[in-house]
Amino acid sequence: MAGERSPSDFLLHNGMEVVVIPDHRAPVVTHMVWYKVGSADEPPGKSGIAHFFEHLMFKATAHHTAGELDRTVSEIGGSKNAFTYYDYTAFHETVPPSALEQMMGFEADRMRNLILTDDVVKTERDVILEERRSRIDSNPQAVLEEEVGATLWQNQPYRISVIGWMQEMEQLNREDAKAFYDVYYHPNNAVLVVAGDVEPNAVKAMAERTYGKVARGPDLPPRIRPAEPEQNTRRTVTLTDARVSVPSFSTQWVVPSYRTAKEGEAEALDLLAEILGGDNRSRLYQQLVVKQGIAAEAAAFFHGTMLDNTNFTVYGAPRGDAKLADVEAAVDAEIARIVKDGVTGDELERAKTRYVRSMIFACDKQKDMANMYGSTLATGGNVKDVEEWPERIRKVTAEQVKQVAARYLALDHSTTGYLLPQQQVGN
Repeated sequence: MAGERSPSDFLLHNGMEVVVIPDHRAPVVTHMVWYKVGSADEPPGKSGIAHFFEHLMFKATAHHTAGELDRTVSEIGGSKNAFTYYDYTAFHETVPPSALEQMMGFEADRMRNLILTDDVVKTERDVILEERRSRIDSNPQAVLEEEVGATLWQNQPYRISVIGWMQEMEQLNREDAKAFYDVYYHPNNAVLVVAGDVEPNAVKAMAERTYGKVARGPDLPPRIRPAEPEQNTRRTVTLTDARVSVPSFSTQWVVPSYRTAKEGEAEALDLLAEILGGDNRSRLYQQLVVKQGIAAEAAAFFHGTMLDNTNFTVYGAPRGDAKLADVEAAVDAEIARIVKDGVTGDELERAKTRYVRSMIFACDKQKDMANMYGSTLATGGNVKDVEEWPERIRKVTAEQVKQVAARYLALDHSTTGYLLPQQQVGN
């Protein structure tokens, strides 16, 4: 993380934070704008407005026609896209360095100059409704994941899917979109990340000429969301569907994120997920897939980059004639072993090595680096947090890993989702 790719971080006069990560190996640059607003910031009853507005950002502005950005990026052989998550919305382009200032101009323009008519809003609303039908309603796994999320989180807005509930999406209108735009789409609620064949001083000058012309918006209140009550029950969600051929299960727990955890806890949870089910060298894979041969899949996940608490997930699916209940019991047994006996020094060191290497490998990809910095800064972190992350991972002890497993992975306050074929009702 040192040397020519060490990031520069500065603020424009209007409050927009800028991070520049030089990488001169190829004449390419990735330009990302991250807004500190996601689905968890939506007003009650307006679920889906954050993702909906991501779509509307590609419409006409006072200075550019609808589709002009798409055509411009295509003509120069670049790529562009956008995405919405619980805590942020991001827009990105990958282009030659000569086109960087032009991309900044497009993004700065649509930050405040969108033209939102009733017809534009209605047409794009039909698009997101169809997206929900195809991505969620027609996919049993996605339907179950949505229901599990609504059960795991009892009060926190993370319980609502990012795309929104259909009955609320259908009611979104121009007034909703305009109100959302006017509150959140301002330079002082945005982070610009530029990674690639650029120099920080040149990027700063371009940013001042483009984004710097956008007036600062009102200061936003702190992002304080409803607190989650104490988790003290075990809950299950079951979906049976004729389209399912192989049953599966996932169990989730509410755990701290990097922003909400005590010192060292989030790093320990990251390593616990890696040791338990991170890849084919993990305990779950070796025990269930390789040695016992009862699982086709077995994994563990921890998504630590969240504004509020997050979730820790284990997952499994049987192989051949094995039963789903046997796979679930074997996963529970591996967790219980770590809670009782901890992890070995060797497997902890191997997990640390894999994790630190993953960050080194991320340095090879501009978009990965931009994502790492952007998501951290959009959820309350800073550049120093990203830079010091490998060293914090290296400091985690085996006892810390054992402690977070014992503290957070208790079955009596978990939520488990079962996805079953139609004929397996009652199994």
